[in-house]
Amino acid sequence: MDELTRTVIERGDLAHLALFLWASGASALLVWSLREMARVNQHFNDFVQEIANLNRLFRKDD
Repeated sequence: MDELTRTVIERGDLAHLALFLWASGASALLVWSLREMARVNQHFNDFVQEIANLNRLFRKDD
């Protein structure tokens, strides 16, 4: 990576390097956010499923 950075700086493409680093960081943050959202959604689905199980349990006693 150091050689790649040096080559980019020598060619005067520092703005392209900065843009690439920004885009990489933004993409990584997006992937992390989507994974977290999927995990939270699964926990919420588990919670709703447990509530549905309790409702079925209480309905059987009536």
